[in-house]
Amino acid sequence: MLPGPGRDSRSTGVARILGVRTAWTPVGDGEFFCPGCGGDRNYQRLTGRRRFTCLGVPVLPRGETGPVVECAACRRHFPTDVLEHPTTTRFSAMLRDAVHTVALAVLTAGGTSSRTALETATAAVRAAGFQDCTGEQLVALVEAVAADTGRAYGTPCGPGLAIELHEALDPLAPHLAAVGRESILLQGARIALADGPYTPAERETLATVGVALTIGAEDVTRLLAAARTPS
Repeated sequence: MLPGPGRDSRSTGVARILGVRTAWTPVGDGEFFCPGCGGDRNYQRLTGRRRFTCLGVPVLPRGETGPVVECAACRRHFPTDVLEHPTTTRFSAMLRDAVHTVALAVLTAGGTSSRTALETATAAVRAAGFQDCTGEQLVALVEAVAADTGRAYGTPCGPGLAIELHEALDPLAPHLAAVGRESILLQGARIALADGPYTPAERETLATVGVALTIGAEDVTRLLAAARTPS
C-alpha cells in the first residue's frame, strides 16, 4: 500500500525535528593528491563525534566517526588511505630517482668504458628530470657505488645493489601502470645494449629491476628480447 499524503508529511516533520550532526575536529594536516580535484592540494585530517539533534540542538552522543581527509579546496571527504598515493611532486621525484638508480645499476654491471652506453644513460637520466646530469657525474657515482659495495665491473648484481634498486623501485611500482613499469625496464635495457649484447651481469641486474617493478619473469624476458629488435 502506498503511503498517503499525511504519512509523508509526518515523516518530513519528524526528520526536521530529529537528526544526526557530526562535529569534526582537526588532528593533522599536510599536502596530498586530491582525487576530486585531480591535483595536489592541502588537506586536514579530521575525526568526528556524532550526536542526535532535536530541532537542530545536539542532545545525545551517538559515537565517533572517521578519521577522514578533507580537501582544503573542494571540501570533499576521503578515506585516510588516500594519503598513500604520492603527490604529483613526490611522484615525479620518485620516478626521476628510479630512472637514475636503474641507469647507475646497469652501468655498474657493464662498466663505464663505453661512450655510447654512457651517453644513453646520461640522456635517460636527463629526460627523467636531472637535466644537469653529465657523463662524468655518472662515472663518479658508479665508481663510488663500486667502492662502497666492493664489487668489480661485470660481476652479478650483489645484495647491496639489489637493495638500492628495491628501495628506489618498490615504493613506485604500485603507482605505475604496466606500461610505465615496462618503460623503466626498457630504458635500462637500452643502456645495456648501447655497446653490444647483454652481458650476464647486465641481464641479472635487469632481472632484479623487473622483480622490483613487479614485472613477471616471462614478461621481463619478452621485454629484453624486444629491446634488442630495432624499431
